[in-house]
Amino acid sequence: MVPPDLLQSLAALASGAVIGAILGLLGAGGSILAVPLLVYFVGVSDPHTAIGTGAAAVAGNALLALWRHARRGNVRWPCGLVFATAGVAGAWLGTLLGKAVDGRALLAGFGAVMILVGVLSLRTRSEPDAAVAVRMTPGNAAVMAPKLGAIGFGVGAASGFFGVGGGFLVVPGLVASAGLPLSVAMGTSLVAVSAFGLTALASYAGSGLVDWPIAGLMTLGGLGGAILGGLGSQALETRRRMLAIVFSAVLVATGLYVIARSVIVLV
Repeated sequence: MVPPDLLQSLAALASGAVIGAILGLLGAGGSILAVPLLVYFVGVSDPHTAIGTGAAAVAGNALLALWRHARRGNVRWPCGLVFATAGVAGAWLGTLLGKAVDGRALLAGFGAVMILVGVLSLRTRSEPDAAVAVRMTPGNAAVMAPKLGAIGFGVGAASGFFGVGGGFLVVPGLVASAGLPLSVAMGTSLVAVSAFGLTALASYAGSGLVDWPIAGLMTLGGLGGAILGGLGSQALETRRRMLAIVFSAVLVATGLYVIARSVIVLV
């Protein structure tokens, strides 16, 4: 693996900082920008290597965010572990399918997913009452666990195929299957996002499709970005909706750009 030059190193650090800052500001979503940033900004020419490298940064940032949410008591471990365990099997299958698809075609599909996520992120979610939100217990596990497992497997497969953390799917999946409040669902989702990222990383690393120096720099940048984003989140608490709208617009615009670039190459 050729060491990155100075400009590429700075681009990787900046990309990681952007992802971490978005995660700190909004609680989720930044990881979906990892692949386009790696391909079009950092300069990782192979889409599959970009996905594998992005998985390392996604896993690192998600683990850091999980630690922060766990300290605040925003993680329901039984729900998260059931969701993540089923999802890991789906994520591994998804990575095998993703590696078999032409890289540019995969990027075009990724761009479509970005547009979809950007549109869906504008929807206002109804939040269950934290006081009555369901917890998984030995008494209801037989009913709740299959729901968590089924949705987890599907989300994990999509996450592995496109090389994204999948938090934008995990959060509504946890709300639907376990009745978690959004704040708790976001914290719990990081159990699955971390697991999916590590699964994709293991799969792509086994195929030699991870640029480790770039991955390390992105993870380092993500740490700094997450700290700044967390501080900014407190200051911009009343403007969170505006931030979500801006982020949605960025996703849609980036998705259109990725599709356009991919179609030009494919044609």
